[in-house]
Amino acid sequence: MDAKKTMANHSFDMLATSGEFMQMILNNITSCVLLLDKDMKLQAFNDVLKTIFSNKADEDILYLLCGEAIGCAYQIEEAKDCGKTSKCCTCELRLSAFDSYLNNTIVYKQHIQRPFFNKKGEREMKDLQFSTRHFYFRNEKYIILIIDDITKRITSVEKEQTLNKSD
Repeated sequence: MDAKKTMANHSFDMLATSGEFMQMILNNITSCVLLLDKDMKLQAFNDVLKTIFSNKADEDILYLLCGEAIGCAYQIEEAKDCGKTSKCCTCELRLSAFDSYLNNTIVYKQHIQRPFFNKKGEREMKDLQFSTRHFYFRNEKYIILIIDDITKRITSVEKEQTLNKSD
């Protein structure tokens, strides 16, 4: 049993050394993966970011602050930088990312509901599930933020609960 496990992990490790392979994996998972620096600036991301969050078609979002890259409604409506709006001090995404960076805390599958702007310029509420953790690469410390849009699942559950109450 241990030999099989070792073989499987070893063969995946060999594939993982390929940058092309890792890029294909990241762009084919359904979660949005953001790599942030200590200032909450986007250093890398997978294609799912533009599917879930992008509020502009074909925008260049690399090196933007996190809230600006994901179309945070508060940042857009207040016309302030991410980190300087009236809601930033209570933003769970921001607080969790900083907690991971500063305290090495792992945040796992937390749920938030927040407004974002879509590509049509419309404000919409999204239910998000997110996880954060820090890691080092080439002597630099980063935050990985993984986000799933669970809006449809939450809406479906709420509708089911409403129907069950009316029975």
